Amino acid sequence: MNKLKTSFEFIAVIRHLLRWTALTIPVSLIVGSLVALFLWLLDQATQFRWQHAWLLFLLPLAGIAIHFLYKLWGKNSEAGNNLIMDEIHEPGGGVPARMAPLVLITTVITHLFGGSAGREGTAVQIGGSMANMLGRWFNLSKPDTRIILMTGIAAGFGAVFGTPITGAIFALEVLAIGRIKYDALIPCLIAAVFADIVCSAWGIHHTRYHILFHHSDASTVPFIHFDFLLLLKVIIAGIAFGLSGYLFATLSHTIKQQVNHFIPTRKWLIPVIGAAIIIALTYILGTRDYLGLGVTSQDPNGISIVNAFKANGVTNFSWFWKLLFTAITLGTGFKGGEVTPLFFIGAALGNTLALYMGAPIGLFAGIGFIAVFAAATNTPLACTLMGIELFGTDNILYFAVACFTAYYFSGHSGIYTSQRIAVAKAGIKKEN
Repeated sequence: MNKLKTSFEFIAVIRHLLRWTALTIPVSLIVGSLVALFLWLLDQATQFRWQHAWLLFLLPLAGIAIHFLYKLWGKNSEAGNNLIMDEIHEPGGGVPARMAPLVLITTVITHLFGGSAGREGTAVQIGGSMANMLGRWFNLSKPDTRIILMTGIAAGFGAVFGTPITGAIFALEVLAIGRIKYDALIPCLIAAVFADIVCSAWGIHHTRYHILFHHSDASTVPFIHFDFLLLLKVIIAGIAFGLSGYLFATLSHTIKQQVNHFIPTRKWLIPVIGAAIIIALTYILGTRDYLGLGVTSQDPNGISIVNAFKANGVTNFSWFWKLLFTAITLGTGFKGGEVTPLFFIGAALGNTLALYMGAPIGLFAGIGFIAVFAAATNTPLACTLMGIELFGTDNILYFAVACFTAYYFSGHSGIYTSQRIAVAKAGIKKEN
C-alpha cells in the first residue's frame, strides 16, 4: 500500500512539473523578449541623453506627459508593483495587460529626460501583467493565477539583471516579511531561468562586476576560517546599509504622501515640481552623474556603480545624493524601479565606509550593493544569492552577514507598501 501511495505521489509530482513547465514557458518567452526590448530602449535613451544635455530641461514636460498617459489609460496600473503583490495575496480585479507597454514607455521617457530611476520595477510590472494576461487566456483558477503572477515577477527580475536564481527566490520572498511559501518554487525557477535565456538570446549583455578581494583561511585560531576583524567591520557596515535602506524607503513614501497632500488638485504639477528640483540639484552639485540609472557614467571617471568598486570612484556623499535624486524622482510620479539606484546607494556607501574603516573597497562596495537592496525590500536570502550570482562564492559569509544585518536594521519599512508582515523581525513589535 505504501509503495502504491508513493507511486501515485511521484506521478502527481511529474504531472505538476510538466503542467507548470508548459504554463511557464510562454510567460518566459514573452517577458524575456519584452525585457530585452526594454533594456535596449533604455540603453538607447541613456546614450541619446548623454549626447543631448538640453533634454534635462524638458524633464517637467516629460513628467506632465507621464501623468496624463496614466490618467487617460492607466486606470489601476498606477499602483505598479503593489498591484501585482495585492493580486497575489488576494486575486480580484486582475493586473491589466496595458500595464506592460505603459510602464515600459514611461520608464524610457523618465530616463531619456534625466529622471533618476531604475529598471526592476518596470521589468516586474511587465512580467506580472503578461503573466496575468496568459492566466486569463488559460482560464486558470485563483490559486494558479497567484502562482503564475509570481512566475511573472521571477521572469522579469531574473531577465532584467541576468540573475535567474535571485529572481526565483525574490518572487517567493518579497511578498511577506519573514515567510516563504514554496508552492511556486519550481515554476518561479523555470520562469526566471528561461526568461534570462530568452533575454540573452536577443543579444542583451549585463554589466559584470568584480570584487578583487579573496579571503584568506589563515587564522590564529585553527577552527575559524575567516577574518574576525573584517567580519566585525562587515556587521558595522551592515547596520549602516540597513539604516540607509530605511531612509530611502521612508523618504520616498514621505515625499509621495506630502506632495499629494499639499497639491490635492492639478496633480500634473507634482512631476513638474519634482523635475524642477532635480534640475536645480544637478546644477548645484555641478554633475549629471546622479541622473538615470547610474550603472556607468558618461565620463569614464565619473561617479557610477562600476566606479564605486575602485578607490576614489565616488565622493563621501555620493550615496546620499543618489538616494535623494531617486526619492524625488519616484516620489513625484516618474516611473522606473528602485533597485538599480539602491545598488548605486549601497556600492557608494560601501566604498566610503571601506575608506574610513580600512577595509577592502571592492568587497564593501559589493556587500553594500546587495545589502541596501536587502534592507529596502526585506529580501535577505534573495540578495545573498544575488551576491553569489554577480560576484562569485568566495565571500559568501560576508554577503550573508551584511544582508541579514541590514535586513534587521531596516525595521519593517520597505519600498513595497503591499508587502505583508508574516513574522515580525526580532525584538520589533508591529501592528498589521
